[in-house]
Amino acid sequence: MFEGLRGLTTRGRSFLAAALAAAVSAVLLGEQDLLRVAVLLAVLPLLAAFYVGRTRARLECDREVGPHRIPVGASARVLLRLRNVSRLPTGTLLLEDMLPYALGSRPRVVLDRLGVHQANSIAYTVRPELRGRYPVGPLHIRVTDPFGLCELTHSFAPGDRLTVVPRIVALQAVALPGNRAGAGRSRIRSVAVHGEDDTATREYRRGDDLRRVHWKSTARTGELMVRREEQPGENRATIVLDTRAGSHCGEGPTASFEWMVSAAASIAVHLRQAGFQVRLVAGDNIDVASEQGEGHLLDQLADIRPEHRHDLTRLVERVRRRTDSGLVVALLGPLTPADTELVTGLGSAGAGVAFLIDSFSWLDLPDHARAESAQSLADGTRVLARRGWRIVPVRHGDDLATIWPRVAQHPAGGAGRAVTAETAGSRR
Repeated sequence: MFEGLRGLTTRGRSFLAAALAAAVSAVLLGEQDLLRVAVLLAVLPLLAAFYVGRTRARLECDREVGPHRIPVGASARVLLRLRNVSRLPTGTLLLEDMLPYALGSRPRVVLDRLGVHQANSIAYTVRPELRGRYPVGPLHIRVTDPFGLCELTHSFAPGDRLTVVPRIVALQAVALPGNRAGAGRSRIRSVAVHGEDDTATREYRRGDDLRRVHWKSTARTGELMVRREEQPGENRATIVLDTRAGSHCGEGPTASFEWMVSAAASIAVHLRQAGFQVRLVAGDNIDVASEQGEGHLLDQLADIRPEHRHDLTRLVERVRRRTDSGLVVALLGPLTPADTELVTGLGSAGAGVAFLIDSFSWLDLPDHARAESAQSLADGTRVLARRGWRIVPVRHGDDLATIWPRVAQHPAGGAGRAVTAETAGSRR
């Protein structure tokens, strides 16, 4: 009741003020009829406050979001089930579900009334264009009486969460460097040991048997490492993602960083489906293996952001410290000569693929600046190609599915020539 009085509208307060004025006048003038009018004017907002307050306290809401994880551009359905568990019907209800800006405008629905123990369902869809983790809800309900004398707002907490992962591009099967399947003597061995099984180490995870701790590797890396038995034909791949904020241009879903994150997710999913054990290394904190599940890997990419303090040297050291021989796919922004020398030390000779993103092509630059950017890209391409890397240059507007077959080209093949020709064209 007291909570309902706090929700009195301007009209309800005016009724109470009129009732008080009429009561005072009735006493001063000795008019009994005026006193009856004062009682009537006071009872109406009080009854409305009681009615709305009781209805507000007896509403229940269930929420269902499906699916909870979607890629950018896909749709998710939100279903709200509202029930009136009171012995009184409700008045007019205004429903507003709280959504962040990235999920679109907040849906608003008006329900005339809910009868005794009656339920109603409301559904709407969201289609986010930016990846991330977003709260869905809580639901806010404004309850009012038929006369508009009292209005209260009720929030149903907690809400739910929607995870928006990068857009996944389907990639065709190509001959990848470092693929051990059926490679015979030329296959890449993780550790040179005798016997049918290879012995490797990996980081300790909760639940691992402490008897499998490899103390020499633990002392060398400074982290608790355990032995892992792997079959000699196992394929492994490490995806390296450059998150330096200064290496990316553009804003929103069309930025060069978003292209790179979507490419990393697409390549990780493709390699995992091809039988690779995939490890993703990005920024200062992300180091996740596909053994933890594809969903967990994509969730990490949903949260990743450009880092202003990120150092490429630390990223390379982290990769080299824990990467066995195998395929290395590096998605990199513009590189200085020193950065290029760092990258050449990743992975094994002949088992590296570098997507070199010309992020400056996302900007409208003058001709001389564009020529400098193309020349820098060509220089880095030549250095990496000489070290056995397969290079895939990326410019604004390139489609990953279209350029993906270039990873099968020989390091001395068309990638370097394409960049050189592009550089020459930009000079002209």
